[in-house]
Amino acid sequence: RQFLWSFRLPGEAQKIDRMMEAFAQRYCLCNPGVFTCTDTCYVLSFAVIMLNTSLHNPNVRDKPSAERFVAMNRGINDGGDLPEELLRNLYESIRSEPFKIPEDDGNDLTHTFFNPDREGWLLKLGGRVKTWKRRWFILTDNCLYYFEYTTDKEPRGIIPLENLSIREVEDPRKPHCFELYIPNNKGQLIKACKTEADGRVVEGNHVVYRISAPTREQKDEWIKSIQAAVSVDPFYEMLAARKKRISVKKKP
Repeated sequence: RQFLWSFRLPGEAQKIDRMMEAFAQRYCLCNPGVFTCTDTCYVLSFAVIMLNTSLHNPNVRDKPSAERFVAMNRGINDGGDLPEELLRNLYESIRSEPFKIPEDDGNDLTHTFFNPDREGWLLKLGGRVKTWKRRWFILTDNCLYYFEYTTDKEPRGIIPLENLSIREVEDPRKPHCFELYIPNNKGQLIKACKTEADGRVVEGNHVVYRISAPTREQKDEWIKSIQAAVSVDPFYEMLAARKKRISVKKKP
């Protein structure tokens, strides 16, 4: 609880993985004998975070029972089971008192952009009028925001990355290009919004977002970061990978 109260977890999967790995190693160092290996602490920590979300997020209708929580954590202790009493106590603790996770006050977007996964100048091709505009892009919380100036507090546009994919493309006018697109798309617009010059917020008009980076290296870094952000569910993906590692280690 103290660990998660001190900051907000980033949106990028690799960063979450490194931070939880560091937490697991430190916890096991300070509490020897609780777990047989750091992987156990890592998996259980993720399971507790997901349990907190499942129990207390109003959008989650199928609330897990204590029995399901115990079952999903079978075999994570270096191939063996953790004591059922420990898991049930954790379940009851989270059910009766949810985690307090820092939130912004909702009045200012500045906090959202304070610690982005990536930021920098890129060129964006317009939707209706096909001209290239230089914009300051910020990738955070699984969204891509763009601004006219780095000093702007409010973005000119917001592109939620849910259900989008990214690919490299060649463009005769600009080098180092990539596109955001909807897989198997049949002409539908990407769900996004932008602010017009008169202050009106309108829906975006892009079937794809074509973007040009200043260098090949920056293009590759942006693609890598965005691919991590559009991951379907980084928590479950990393948890599955770590459980697989535990089971492989246990085999003779």
